[in-house]
Amino acid sequence: MKPIDMAAADINAEYLGIPRISLMETAGRAVAEEIGNYADGGRVVLFCGSGGNGGDGFVAARHLLNMGFEVEVLLLAHPERIGSVEARCNWDVLMAMQPEPGILGVRAVSDSSDLSPVDADVVVDAVLGTGVRGVIREPSRSAIELINRSDAFKVSVDIPSGLNPETGTVDDVAVSADLTVTFHRMKDGLEKADPAITGEIVVRDIGIPRAAEVFVGPGDLLRIPSRSPESHKGENGRVLVIGGSHHYSGAPALAAISALRAGADVVTVAAPGSAASAIKSIAPDLIVRKLEGKYIGPGALGELLELAENADSVLVGCGAGRHQSTSETFIELIGALQEMGKPLVLDADALRLIDYSHVTDYRDLTVTPHMGEFREFFKLRSEIYADFNERVAAFSSVSSRISGTVLLKGPVDMIFQGDRFRLNRTGCPGMTVGGTGDCLAGLTAGLRAMGISAFDSASLAAFINGKAGELAMEKYGTGFLASDVHDFIPGAMDMRTYF
Repeated sequence: MKPIDMAAADINAEYLGIPRISLMETAGRAVAEEIGNYADGGRVVLFCGSGGNGGDGFVAARHLLNMGFEVEVLLLAHPERIGSVEARCNWDVLMAMQPEPGILGVRAVSDSSDLSPVDADVVVDAVLGTGVRGVIREPSRSAIELINRSDAFKVSVDIPSGLNPETGTVDDVAVSADLTVTFHRMKDGLEKADPAITGEIVVRDIGIPRAAEVFVGPGDLLRIPSRSPESHKGENGRVLVIGGSHHYSGAPALAAISALRAGADVVTVAAPGSAASAIKSIAPDLIVRKLEGKYIGPGALGELLELAENADSVLVGCGAGRHQSTSETFIELIGALQEMGKPLVLDADALRLIDYSHVTDYRDLTVTPHMGEFREFFKLRSEIYADFNERVAAFSSVSSRISGTVLLKGPVDMIFQGDRFRLNRTGCPGMTVGGTGDCLAGLTAGLRAMGISAFDSASLAAFINGKAGELAMEKYGTGFLASDVHDFIPGAMDMRTYF
């Protein structure tokens, strides 16, 4: 399990109604219980950082006291630097329990010169969690060295401090643990690491439900990369939207604006004739390239491929119509985009103009059908009637006909890629209004252009689009428009909206 997946599951569990302080309590108790399996009593010294890992240590200290151990807690920071509400709460509990002479000692150490050799039967490493990278700062570095020099039984909380949680390598210094108590699921770095660093590894359940990983939630917003303050125009994603026709100009505009709202820097729309003129008049934030004719045809292929060269993702299909020449052009276009290695999103008319046989091995592909488009794209001849779990299994089996990602829109959105699947429950009845699917497709392309994987982009887009619809309904009632939905995308991407 990657650190980002664990962090997302932690937040999603809270979104489901399980407080993070409850998870911290269970984690800390698990550490204490594992220590109790090793020793019946004695002296335990806990080195605690200022983050969630330290908070787990504070909880463990309290439970160890109840188990009859003599406990000393060393906070490696000023108390005001404790980073989370949950860790702060558990620190305050320890402070309120003092004084218990000879039983509990608690002190803050912000200078490495104040650290001294450890005299203990057990030493607990709750210094750094899964967020560590690179050089370890003081006093954490000196604390790690002290722990390693100790003859005590060494227990690391979640992951040995200093170990890269993804690669299992040590960039600077790391605790060499006798026992690592990790939570929920095995971490990637622990599986790859030298056993001399991890010691024995025990995985403890702390109460995060499977639903926190199956259902997309606000924790998944952590997957959206932060912008560098030194970034320049275009570095946060360039999207090309190919769509529109003589009859439809709104769909590609909605998709393109949604890609911008998702955070992409530059969005170009390539649309034929009058559609391009209409898009220019209603969306000054977009770059619009006018294609010849009423529909997208073979004559536009060269220009489209030239535009795609500079795109980080390409969206094809919104409002394209179902002209035969467009179908032929899309088949040729998609083959060329695959050869170029371009991330591709197919939506709307593209899913009716071509079928899955043209994209079976296009891995960096996302298709975003509703049920009717799903049946047509995958050439299904019969309806799938079953209970929910059976439908998920059936749709997953059908989706595996392609190597890309399938985002099946519905009251509960389903996202599939290979043997992976996720579900999304955001949204509201008002989203039956035309155009919200175009917003979803644009969101998907925008997120993919920012470097997020196809599967995660589709999952996030479903969650964000549904939440934006909920926010629009709160303001306007069921009469909101798709253009209202894309205006609420930034709010739906703000973690503060959910807590």
